Amino acid sequence: MTLIKYEVVMFIFYAKSVKKSLFIISVLLMSQYSLAEKNDQEKQWKKLTQYFFAAARLGDTAIINEFVNAGFPIDIKNRKGYTALMISSYNGRPEAVNKLLTLGANACAEDNRGNTAVMAAIFKGEFSIAKRLIAADCNENHQNNAGQTPLMYASLFGREELKALLIDQGADENQTDNSGNTAASISNLKSVVLQ
Repeated sequence: MTLIKYEVVMFIFYAKSVKKSLFIISVLLMSQYSLAEKNDQEKQWKKLTQYFFAAARLGDTAIINEFVNAGFPIDIKNRKGYTALMISSYNGRPEAVNKLLTLGANACAEDNRGNTAVMAAIFKGEFSIAKRLIAADCNENHQNNAGQTPLMYASLFGREELKALLIDQGADENQTDNSGNTAASISNLKSVVLQ
């Protein structure tokens, strides 16, 4: 009788260990599936983000609208920290800029270097876009990582109309960047170099 009990106990122990092993194997298989599914989702998300930025670059307001209405995050950033608004501003797409702002894009968002959409528009000489962004409720004395302001960009690139508008909005001509330059000193230096 004790031999039979021993065999039953061993069988139960064996069955429990097999059950435990099967459970561990199934958990491992599910986690592998979850990792593969997660990778697929990440790839799909990356593709969607690329399409969203392409629409911003091309000024396709209908596609931008569809993305945002479907719940896509309007201020999502790429690896350089650019938002769709920055990309539309840089590429001279006023309709896309207006659509993104109307849909709630953050005009004050910064890229990895601390630049904003208005700085992109000033750099590229996109006057109508820059005016629209200057009117947004952002700090007119915002400094990027180098300490440069939108007014310094306007001074550096000879955007006199935008420079005057920024000053009217309260931009400080005497604010210094990390190298000690001001908007006024940049304008003076530029006029000396161009002579």
